[in-house]
Formats: sequence, structure tokens, C-alpha cells
Amino acid sequence: MKIVVSGGGTGGHIYPALALIREIQKENKDAEFLYIGTKNGLESKIVPREKIAFKSIHITGFKRKLSFENVKTVFRFLKGVKDSKRLLKEFKPDIVIGTGGYVCGPVVYAAHKLRIPTIIHEQNSVPGLTNKFLSRYVNKIAICFEEAKNYFPSEKVVFTGNPRASEVIGKDGIKGRLSAGLSTTKPAVLIFGGSRGARPINEAVVKAFAELAEKPYQILYITGDVHYEDVKKEVELIGSPTNVVIKPFIHNMPEVLAGIDLVVSRAGATSLAEITSLGIPSILVPSPYVTNNHQEKNARSLCDYGAAELLLEKDLNNKSLVYHIDRILLNKENLHDMKIKAKKMGVPDSASRLYSVMKQLVKSNHR
Repeated sequence: MKIVVSGGGTGGHIYPALALIREIQKENKDAEFLYIGTKNGLESKIVPREKIAFKSIHITGFKRKLSFENVKTVFRFLKGVKDSKRLLKEFKPDIVIGTGGYVCGPVVYAAHKLRIPTIIHEQNSVPGLTNKFLSRYVNKIAICFEEAKNYFPSEKVVFTGNPRASEVIGKDGIKGRLSAGLSTTKPAVLIFGGSRGARPINEAVVKAFAELAEKPYQILYITGDVHYEDVKKEVELIGSPTNVVIKPFIHNMPEVLAGIDLVVSRAGATSLAEITSLGIPSILVPSPYVTNNHQEKNARSLCDYGAAELLLEKDLNNKSLVYHIDRILLNKENLHDMKIKAKKMGVPDSASRLYSVMKQLVKSNHR
């Protein structure tokens, strides 16, 4: 099978695509891939490192307000469709999948025009502009949150979950703990704000250090590279608690997650897919700076089910943070109940579910 994958802009669009590719490579050694992204996007660095063929087109996103830039974007879109058609005709894929970001627009639309089977994967509970636009043209729409189906034609929607969920299964949690410098005997909380970190979370954690030092649990605190030096300076001034490990970034997140009892994080779709797949309770601090406030909506789907607690950024401080951690981690019954609910929400076989949908589409097209 020959597959074109397109997705870009943020890790939330790229990492699920790579997880899907890895799953297909396991199941089908003869599968061939072409990844189409943008030259300046994060995907142009990440994808070639994975030894996956990569081509780029030039495209920008639409501004939500009326502007002359949008006129330029229309022309870039039409040029992007033309360039995508050329790449698709050269590669001759059996199917094209878009995993989000504006680069998918011209690529998936071009595939539709060439009568190649198409699918889009929507990671969030509220879809972005590109997927809303493409939903009219694609054969199938794979979703990760039940709430997303309200935005799409129901006959096209299939619930698959996020392929990243499949990548965290079966990891050694003890090894993960030791690699991060954690004890194997105390309960462990992982606090992180995404790859770049999140200043409001960092400020709350630093101010909570004195109180956290007295707790019977341990904290692994990932600051993000951008904030690490500032946090270290603060820590040196107040004295670092022995039960807090501070790192700028960790490269073996699936392994570390497998050894964690509670997560405090933003509510990005990929993170939520990973923690529910492992059945980890969470305290979610959604970013208020994202399109359509989709992180809060992602978070609420877990909180409404009882798998997580919501802590809005406006309510986040050292006191509220410690209160929420204690409420879950120091109450065994509450912790156990949330673990079961998180696990029930997880879709550990999501990558193979998505691949099955793709195989069905290709099979139908060959009839």
C-alpha cells in the first residue's frame, strides 16, 4: 500500500501521524509513505529524522478576521493544490490522510479531485477551520472525542481515538521512574506544560515548593527548555525540596508516564490520549490561548466522566494546585476510581483502528 500523510504546524498534528506510520510499518512491511508538509513547519525537521520521504508545499493559514492576507492565502491554496496534484501523480498513493494543520487543506483537496480515497483525523473535541472545510470532500473522518461528531456529516464519522495512545502501551514504568531520578516506592506526580512549558504552571509550582517539600509524594516537574534556567534560579534561592525532581525536557515520555500516578498538564489532545490509554488520573489546566478554546472542551470531556479534575488558569495558584493534588493522591479511593474511569476512556488500539479504516477505504476503491 502507498500512503500519503499530511499534517503540520504543531506536534499535536505531527506525532499522531508518525505513530500511525509506525503502526502501519509493523503490520505491513511493504507499505510506502510520502509525508507532505511545509518547508518552515516543525514537520520539516521531525519527519526526515524518522527516515520518511518528505516533500513540501507553500501554504499559510486563513486569518479569522477579514484581511488582504486572506486573498493571498486563497492564491497560495490554489497553487498548493496544483503542487499537491503533481506530487500525488508522481507518487500514486492508494490513500491520503490528513492529520491536521492548514497544510492538509490543499493536499487532501487535491487527492479528492484526483479521486484518491481520503480521510482526515481530528484530534480535538472542536475541529479547526481546515478539517471543517475538508469534511465536505473526504470519504471518512476519524475522531478522538465523541463531541467532535456534532461538527461533521454523521455518515462519514468513525471513532478511532488518537494513534499516540498506542505508543505508550507496554512500557516499563520502573525503568521510566529510575531514568527520571524518581524513587520507586513513593507515589509520583508529573507536572508539565507541553514541550515549551507554560509560565502560569511554572509560577504556581515554584511558589508551592515549601508546601510540597512536606508531602509524602514526589514530583517530577518538567519546565520546558525556555523556562528551565529561570526556574533553577528560583529553586536555588528557596532551597530545592528533596522530593522534587526538575528537568527541562524528557525524551522518553511514554516510559516515564508508565510509572506515574497523577499528571498535571495542559489539555492537548495528544497528552490526553496518552494518559487515558494508561489510565492515569489528571489535573488539567487548559491553555486559554488556543483556537476555539478547544483545550478546555477537551478537558471537560474527561472531567465530566470523572477521569480528571479541571483547574482553569485563572484559578491556578500554589494553594489551588496543592489542594487538587492532595485531593486525588492522598485519597486512595478517589485515586482508584479516577484511574478506572481514565482507563475506560482510553483507546490503546487507536493506531490499528485508524489503519483498519484506511484499508477498508482502499479495498472499496479497488472494487
